[in-house]
Amino acid sequence: MALSCCLVYSHFTSKVRCHSLMHTHHRNIGFDTTFTLSHRSRAVVKHNGSFLGGLRITIRPKVEKCSLTRKCSGVCHSCLSNSQIASSVFTLGTAAVLPFYTLMLAAPKAELTKKTMKSSLPYVVLGLLYTYLLWLSWTPDTIRLMFASKYWLPELQGIAKMFSSEMTLASAWIHLLVADLFAARQVYQDGLENEVETRHSVALCLLFCPIGIISHAITKRLMKTAANIKRNDSHV
Repeated sequence: MALSCCLVYSHFTSKVRCHSLMHTHHRNIGFDTTFTLSHRSRAVVKHNGSFLGGLRITIRPKVEKCSLTRKCSGVCHSCLSNSQIASSVFTLGTAAVLPFYTLMLAAPKAELTKKTMKSSLPYVVLGLLYTYLLWLSWTPDTIRLMFASKYWLPELQGIAKMFSSEMTLASAWIHLLVADLFAARQVYQDGLENEVETRHSVALCLLFCPIGIISHAITKRLMKTAANIKRNDSHV
């Protein structure tokens, strides 16, 4: 009887210890499960906890960092390319007109200068360059900004907003270079025909075209007046 009780007690004690160890093992191990709810929700549900400690659910939004970074980098690359194009064309156009002004200022009566200034090639090249920049800078709002008033007339606010773009500024600069060079050529050729000094007026056309035109008109008038006075004195 004593031996039987001893065997039963020993077997019961082993079960209790085994159950205790299993309970402790499950409590310490726990679990951690992560899965995505759906593609549209773009959220992550995370299970963590233990068999005895309960279940805890954490929901975190899933942000597509790779896609967002790729889009942002593409936009920045596009902006950088447009900025580089505008800067390069600005420098190229400015450098392209300087040789013609140099010829008209340094050697106005040379045959090379006369033949060069008769050519229309510079205006064709600069005109194509301007057309290319205008095409790059054109947006659906360009016409609306140019003719913003109800009478279809330009307004200062609309023009200022339109010229906030570097590409638009570069195209406007090429437009000014072409107009200034054309005006300088007209002043130069008119000076050759009427034997009027034009170097100072040509220089002003490069920087301040309207002032250069006014300067040439005044110079031409003064030289004609001086020639008439000299002619009258010679008759006397």
